[in-house]
Amino acid sequence: MEVILKTDVKGKGKKDQLVKVSDGYARNFLFPRGLAVEATKESLSIMKSKNDSVEFQKQEDIKYANELKEKIEQIAVKIPAKAGENGRLFGSVTSKEIGDVLLSQFHIKIDKKKINLPDGIKSLGVTKIPIKLYPGISASLTVEVVEQK
Repeated sequence: MEVILKTDVKGKGKKDQLVKVSDGYARNFLFPRGLAVEATKESLSIMKSKNDSVEFQKQEDIKYANELKEKIEQIAVKIPAKAGENGRLFGSVTSKEIGDVLLSQFHIKIDKKKINLPDGIKSLGVTKIPIKLYPGISASLTVEVVEQK
């Protein structure tokens, strides 16, 4: 019997996957627990439309991430910070500050967790920072830390 899984079932398959199982397993285990539905023409067309919409959304997200990548790589962010001798900062410039500047100056909203800056910027100067926009798509942002007057 072919069934469409509603949730991940260990040893059988993932959610929204069409799998072949024995009749008894489907009737006595999967159906009573709401883990699967029988693969009828109607349920197959519903599964296909769900998969198509997920694929369409994925393509839209990739397109948006590529557009955002081009936009981010063309800008340079200036962040003023207090510094001491030899250009060392008092404290550091964090990913949250970079995200706030991107939002306020360029109207680009980036989650601070996507900005790859493990220790912060601790000195004056220009730094290239990778930003993860989508799995497999990263942008390189130029950040210039200038001395605050």
